[in-house]
Amino acid sequence: MKNVDINKNARLSEHFTLAEMCKTSVKTADGNIPSRVHIENLKRLCSWLERLRQKYNINIKDKIKNKNEEPIVINSGYRSPQVNKAVGGAANSNHLTGCAVDIHVNGMEQLLRYAVILLDIADEGREDFDELLMERNAKGTYWLHFAVRPEGNRRKIVFLRV
Repeated sequence: MKNVDINKNARLSEHFTLAEMCKTSVKTADGNIPSRVHIENLKRLCSWLERLRQKYNINIKDKIKNKNEEPIVINSGYRSPQVNKAVGGAANSNHLTGCAVDIHVNGMEQLLRYAVILLDIADEGREDFDELLMERNAKGTYWLHFAVRPEGNRRKIVFLRV
């Protein structure tokens, strides 16, 4: 797939930009630029993230002290093969196709809430996802890996993969 000239400030959805879904601390020759197909996959993924954001904010409305909604923070989205290798990603990672995102969470409670909301979205809309992985590293930092493919979704759920 050929990479294309893109505007990284382009919106993939109301609250998510291409830059946010391609950010990386790894310096690569390719600049971590997705193809048009990858961008379409990221847009599909962002539609789920928009619904997660909306439902999460409704659930915590009473806890929010100001009128701003709490954002969904992305740790990692699309990864070029060079970036994926540099961060130790799986050779067949959904990140390589723009079908996966790692979402920052503030502890176990938020991790579980996000996971339950995404499961509810799947059930309510009769939609499938590929992976819902609740992960933690050796330092005790949690994140949620979520993936949606255009087809062939497996509805794989793993709790606390380290």
